[in-house]
Amino acid sequence: MAKRKKSRKKSKFPISLFIYLATAATGITAWNSCSETTVANEPENPAPDPSDPDIGGDVNHYPGLETVSLPDNLTSQIKEYVGFTVSFNKDNRTPNYVAWELLGDEVKTDIDRSDNFWTDPDIEGCPSTKDYTRSGYDRGHMCPAADQKWSQQAMDDCFVMANICPQDHSLNAGAWNTLESKERQWAQRDSAIMIIAGPIYDTSDTKRIGNAGVRVPGAFFKVLMAPYVNEPRGIAFVYPNMTSPGNMQDYAMSIDELEKILGYDFFPALPDRIEEMVEKTYSFKEWNSSK
Repeated sequence: MAKRKKSRKKSKFPISLFIYLATAATGITAWNSCSETTVANEPENPAPDPSDPDIGGDVNHYPGLETVSLPDNLTSQIKEYVGFTVSFNKDNRTPNYVAWELLGDEVKTDIDRSDNFWTDPDIEGCPSTKDYTRSGYDRGHMCPAADQKWSQQAMDDCFVMANICPQDHSLNAGAWNTLESKERQWAQRDSAIMIIAGPIYDTSDTKRIGNAGVRVPGAFFKVLMAPYVNEPRGIAFVYPNMTSPGNMQDYAMSIDELEKILGYDFFPALPDRIEEMVEKTYSFKEWNSSK
C-alpha cells in the first residue's frame, strides 16, 4: 500500500489490443456493443450480505489492493511513494502501472500543483524531464496531480518521472482528462475508489523519445474499483494514444477483458468471490450515476 494511513466512510466477448488499436486508428470508436456487458447463461451476482466477513461486519478495508500480478517476463521495479505505488519498467522507461486509492474527502483539499518534474535515482532507467522536451508528447501523469492535493509530499511525489508516460496532447488534455475528472466525482460519491493506470504496448510500438529512449505506448488503460459500497463494482477503460472522440462509454470494458489484453491480474488480494464480482461484468450507466 502507498505510504499513508486512511479512513473510509463506507463499509462478453474477448477483445484483442490489435483490433482495438486498428479500429481507433481509423477514427472509429466501435465499442458501443461493450457498454453494458454480462456473462451469458450465468445468473447475475447476488447482492452482498453485509454480515459476510468478506464484505461487511468489522472489515473496513482490503489490504494489498495496489498489488497487480504481472507476467513473469515483464521487467518490474516496485516503489511506494506517498499516495501511490509504481511498477516501473526499465526497458520501456515508463511504468507498467501506477496504483492508488482516492478518497472522496481528498479531492476537496487544495495543495498547489508543483509542476516540478524530477528523476528518482532509486529507479533504474528513470528518465529525465528533458527526454520529453520537443518530443511532440506531453509528460502524461498516470496518477494525476489533482488526485494528490491532500498532501504536499504526495503532490511533489506525483511529479516523479516514474509516474509519467509520453502522451499525445489531444488525449492528455481531452478524453483522459475528462476521465480523471469523473474519477474524482465518483470517489466523492463512493467515499473511496481504487485506481490503476498505465500504458499498453503492442509489438508495433517501436517509437522512442529522448536520450533515455522512452518508449511511446500505443494506448493507455485505467482500472477503477469501488470495493466499499454495498455492491462492490469495477470497470476498465482503454484509450488509444491519440484523439479519442465519442462518449466515454465507448472505451469501457470489463476488468476481465482488459486482463486478457495485458496478461495482468488485477486485485489478486481480494477474496475470490469479490474479485469475480467486480471483474466479470460492468455497467457504465451505474458507474456514471449520481448515486
